[in-house]
Amino acid sequence: MKTQQEIQYKTNRMFDKIKIWWRWKAQYMHKDFAHGVKNLWKWFPTIWKDRDWDHDFVYNVLAKKLQFQAKYFSNSGIHVDAKRDAERMMLVAKLIKLQQDDFYAMEYMEYEVTNVEYFAKYPLCHKRAIEYIMANQKQFTRNYTDDQLVAMVMGDLRQQKCKNLIFKLLNQHIDQWWD
Repeated sequence: MKTQQEIQYKTNRMFDKIKIWWRWKAQYMHKDFAHGVKNLWKWFPTIWKDRDWDHDFVYNVLAKKLQFQAKYFSNSGIHVDAKRDAERMMLVAKLIKLQQDDFYAMEYMEYEVTNVEYFAKYPLCHKRAIEYIMANQKQFTRNYTDDQLVAMVMGDLRQQKCKNLIFKLLNQHIDQWWD
């Protein structure tokens, strides 16, 4: 059986917890509720279109989050490098868009139009593509002298570089993106 002192102590602790809760959380509940409703409205189109099928939908959510956060950082100026951080976030969002569109992988179509000029435009990538084909010859049915194959591999390598850059930028900077 509990003594009167134990009951009084627990009652006082309960009131102290209520006071602390009121002081630090309850007075902001209306703002938190309003912010939550705004977030629901803002995210609704993205979430509505989201599916659990593949990586493209993950990229959509990530890009949208970065766009929202970049807008917040650029408008609020919450710290010294806020503008630079917002620029980096938008850069990652743009790279995500390029990744989703297979921009670099489809770039080999430019080869179909310009032929040799395409290789002159990207000489280092051309060299790496030939090295890649020679190192992985078993994967390919054609030889590295086939210009169309080299152009396709160049596009694939550049597409992979785009993906690596997205996650490299996130890895290097995401911990600094807070207010």
